[in-house]
Amino acid sequence: MKIYVGNLSYNVKDADLLEIFKEYGEIASAKVITDKFTGRSKGFGFVEMPNDAEAQNAIKELNDAELDNRNIKVNEAREPEPNRGGGNYQRRRN
Repeated sequence: MKIYVGNLSYNVKDADLLEIFKEYGEIASAKVITDKFTGRSKGFGFVEMPNDAEAQNAIKELNDAELDNRNIKVNEAREPEPNRGGGNYQRRRN
């Protein structure tokens, strides 16, 4: 199961997520998402746990827990919605 972890302090690193979640079971991966240009944390990350029961327990126990003086938000990750593109872009006519 892929778990979303939000409201992270910008000081939290991948290893910190791994350390916290490993108490609840096997971890396949733990990644804090960073800005591709600055390398700075975006304040959220993802943890993947192969065992759904362990993942559900981690979500239950860690949601709203304090990490680096912030209450983190932990829940099952949702699949990203497809990008429909376009937006308000209007083609110029010459």
